[in-house]
Amino acid sequence: MSNQPDYSLLELASVREGDSVGTTLKNSVAYAQHAETLGFKRIWLAEHHNIEGISSSATSVLIGHIAGKTQSIRVGSGGVMLPNHPPLVIAEQFGTLESIYPGRIDLGLGRAPGTDPITARALRRDGMGAEQFPQDVAQLQALLAPMQPGQSVKAIPGAGTNVPVWLLGSSLYSAQLAAMRGLPYSFAGHFAPRLYREAIKVYRDNFQPSEQLKEPYAMLAVPAIPANSVEEAKYLATTSYQRILSLFKGQPLWMKPPVESMDGLWSAGEEATVKDFLGLQLLGDAAAIKSQVKQLLASVDVDELMFTVDIYDPEKRKHALDILDETRRD
Repeated sequence: MSNQPDYSLLELASVREGDSVGTTLKNSVAYAQHAETLGFKRIWLAEHHNIEGISSSATSVLIGHIAGKTQSIRVGSGGVMLPNHPPLVIAEQFGTLESIYPGRIDLGLGRAPGTDPITARALRRDGMGAEQFPQDVAQLQALLAPMQPGQSVKAIPGAGTNVPVWLLGSSLYSAQLAAMRGLPYSFAGHFAPRLYREAIKVYRDNFQPSEQLKEPYAMLAVPAIPANSVEEAKYLATTSYQRILSLFKGQPLWMKPPVESMDGLWSAGEEATVKDFLGLQLLGDAAAIKSQVKQLLASVDVDELMFTVDIYDPEKRKHALDILDETRRD
């Protein structure tokens, strides 16, 4: 493939049914270490709250843990949900991470709370909301920039670390804001496949160069189920189908073992909804996924692909990265 994009990973630290969080996080570390050996560019952790089955809520703590167990792969947030946090706290956390792991930390920001309204209130940012997102982003950038004379509020550590800020989104709003502020942009195609072309086009067409970034840089997150055969991939994909079905039913999101058939587990309407949610899912062996990536790249101009790999067995999940890596070879 010409203009081969970099490959990266998004990690939710998903807990398998019956597993502990401790085991889950050990598996996440091993997954990140394997990705590093294969030359994946970055691994990001996503902030979610009050969701049984996802253990990445203390996002910055996990970033530090994974960065400490790896050497070169970039580690970051995909993303920190800024409405939940005072920008000063995030600047201090990520300034500290950057000071410990220089040149390896990314700060991806989202404007959704990543949770329900009651939990959002429990996070003590009630009333701030997404409408303050542009001001919060600007404040955070200022806190991570070199200190200014007379600056009254300083992030220490944080000031002068210039941690790269990314904007994440699933609509056109963040694409426009990222373009206006000259920031790299990542589109959440792993759960919102509809607007990916439009959002990335809006971003590229309206990009204004900034101190951080001279040219637009776009990343697309997509779900992937790589396996040794197309048949095996279809079988392994039933884990993600069961999870998305649970999401729509408001049930816990434990990762469940794959099943031979989803018949009886979902209705025709539920199947359509789940498959629509996973509209950009890449599925199959190396040859099939290579062809699907080629088709995807023909539809959109991206610099990087970030994969979510919802596979139940930790060893098969690591092996899925070998298969993804194969798709980069000519």
